[in-house]
Amino acid sequence: MLLQRLRERLGRTAAQYVAIERCATTPERFLQAVTASSPFPWHAAERQPATAREAFDMLLVFLDTARAPGGEPCTFLLDEVLELRTFESFPGLRHVLRDLLEALAASPNRFVLTTRYVARAHRLLRDATSRFEVMHIPALVPADVTDFLAPTFNGYEQMPTDDRDYLGRAVQALTDGRAAYVRAVGDVMTQMGRTADPVSALTALLSSDGSLNHWCRFCYELRLHRARGYGALKAILDVLAEEEPLTLTEISHRLHRTPGSTKDYLSWLEDVDLVTSRQKRYSFTDPVLRLWVRLHCRPVPPGDEDVAREVQQYALARLPHPEATPALAYAGVDATPDERKSWGIIEID
Repeated sequence: MLLQRLRERLGRTAAQYVAIERCATTPERFLQAVTASSPFPWHAAERQPATAREAFDMLLVFLDTARAPGGEPCTFLLDEVLELRTFESFPGLRHVLRDLLEALAASPNRFVLTTRYVARAHRLLRDATSRFEVMHIPALVPADVTDFLAPTFNGYEQMPTDDRDYLGRAVQALTDGRAAYVRAVGDVMTQMGRTADPVSALTALLSSDGSLNHWCRFCYELRLHRARGYGALKAILDVLAEEEPLTLTEISHRLHRTPGSTKDYLSWLEDVDLVTSRQKRYSFTDPVLRLWVRLHCRPVPPGDEDVAREVQQYALARLPHPEATPALAYAGVDATPDERKSWGIIEID
C-alpha cells in the first residue's frame, strides 16, 4: 500500500512498481514482465536473452539505464525484493541479491525495496554501501489506532473522550499495533454495529471462517516454507504457543532434540522473523500468530467456544486495565446510553 501511494505521488511516468513475489518465475520471463509493463522505454526490448544469466544481466542494465521523460532519473519500487533469491537455482546465478545491490548502488536511478523478512534484510545489507538505508515500518501507537478507527465510529461523534482513548489503547494492545490486524478488527466492528467491541471482533476474525484465520495461515505457511526443517520448526512454534518465553534448553527438552539441533532450528525461525530472542529467551514475534497457532494447529478445528475462550484469555493478558470500566465502544450513532454496556472481558462458562 505504501509503495502504491508513493507511485501515485511521484507520478506513473516517473516511477514503476514491481510486485516481485507475483512474477519472479524464470529470469527470462521476469525480464519480459518488467520491461513490458514499464512506463520507461528500453532500447533492447526486442532482444531475446540466450541464458538465464544473460536475462538477469539485461535486467540490471534496464534498472540502471531506464529514464523518466526528459531524461531524468526514474524510481523503481521493488516489492518483496528478496524473492529474487529464487533465481539462484538457475545456472550462473549464485549471487543474485549481491549482484543486484551492487548494480543498484552504482545506478543514478532511485530505488525503494521492501521485504517482510527483517532479519534477512539486515544480514544482506550488513556489508552494503551506505547508500542503502533501512527504514522499519513502526507499529501503530494507540493514537494512530484511534485515528484509524474513526470512520468505523462515525468520527466518535457520540462517544466520550475517555471511551475513545481506551478503545484505541485496547485495539492497539490486542493487535500489537499491526495495521492489517487493526483494519480487520475495525471492519468487523463496523459490521457488528451498536454491539461492537474489539474482543468480540477478534473472536470472530479468528474463527474457522474468519479472515484473520486465513491471513495467519498464509503468513505461517509462507514463512515456514522460506525456512528449513519444516516439521521441526512447526514443533517449536507449537511449544512456544503453549508457553513463552523459553530458553534454548527448555525448548530442546520439550522437543526431545539436542541443544545443538534446536539452536539451528531456532536460528531458522529467527531468519524468517517468526520468533524473537531477548536475553536468551525465545518467543513469538507476532502475538496474534501465536494465538492462531494455539487455536488452529491441532487435529480438530476449534469450535466457537474454544475460540472465545482463547481470545478472552489472550485479551485478559494484554488489555489495559483502567480504574473504571469504559462504556461500550459502539459503531451505531443511534445507540442510546442504555444500550452501551461494559465491554471488558466476557465470562465464558
